[in-house]
Amino acid sequence: MSLVPTINGKAMILGLKGRLDQDNCEVFRGELAPHLESAAREGLAIVLDLSQLEYVSSAGLRCFMLAVRQTKALNGRIVVAALQPMVAEIFQISRFNMLLEVFATVAAAVSAVSMDGFGTKK
Repeated sequence: MSLVPTINGKAMILGLKGRLDQDNCEVFRGELAPHLESAAREGLAIVLDLSQLEYVSSAGLRCFMLAVRQTKALNGRIVVAALQPMVAEIFQISRFNMLLEVFATVAAAVSAVSMDGFGTKK
């Protein structure tokens, strides 16, 4: 899982593809960590584009939870966008839609983080 950042306004967009489960969770966390730090340092919110994420397991949900904790520790912000139906259902059942802000589209997420005043460099 290779996370290539795209900057749009006050958002750093990172796209996930395939599955997030026990097999690749630690790789995902390792690749995400420097982006969380960089975004916080630059005053950018992280937008995780999940439009190509087909499945997330309980191990994957744990990765999201740890990312939220790390982001909060860095005084940053992380949101998710464009969830596929199966992933959206998993988020709803597990109540992760209450842990992470969920947006219907990446554009809506970028707009929201930009309008909320997030992204002012410290």
